[in-house]
Amino acid sequence: MNTDKSGSAPETSAKSSLRRELLAVRALLTEEDVDRTAAVLAGSALRLPELAEARTVAAYVSVGREPGTRHLLEALRGRGVRVLLPVLLADNDLDWAVYEGREHLVRAGRGLLEPDGPRLGPAAVLEADAVLLPGLAVDGTGMRLGRGGGSYDRVLSRLTAAGAHPPLVVLLYGNEVVARVPSEPHDHPVDAVVTPSGARRFAS
Repeated sequence: MNTDKSGSAPETSAKSSLRRELLAVRALLTEEDVDRTAAVLAGSALRLPELAEARTVAAYVSVGREPGTRHLLEALRGRGVRVLLPVLLADNDLDWAVYEGREHLVRAGRGLLEPDGPRLGPAAVLEADAVLLPGLAVDGTGMRLGRGGGSYDRVLSRLTAAGAHPPLVVLLYGNEVVARVPSEPHDHPVDAVVTPSGARRFAS
């Protein structure tokens, strides 16, 4: 799922440069690399208390060379967790629907996969006990680099406006934990990152 936001001059340029660099590295991965890593990420993520104790998790379906979420989605659903998946709207905002299994995912725009069930509305994310965010990088302060589409900026703003503060978790490859992510005023840090080597929390 690749939808986030861009902003202003030097930081935006630095973000674009870092995105290109990281996407070039991802492009070198094979399907086997992605699938093998996805299983490892799922195991580490499930041991993270923020996800292990959640009853409702807002997540997403990974596509292409993104760190795989499909093993994790199945494992969460198998535990009886209610998993909400995003549905991209025409204005780039996100609606949500419940994940009912791989057979209920359908092709959507931009190469995305979305659930075929009833739409719950953009505010459904407020029900989440934890939110799994797509990303390209995170730094030592928890600042996350998204893809630049703006959708998740809206989600995070909606959570803040409602006074909801579910833990924010991002799945990444090991090389995507970097020294510094360029940030802008609208950017939100995450609470934890999961890589193939394990999970790491950030100070609030």
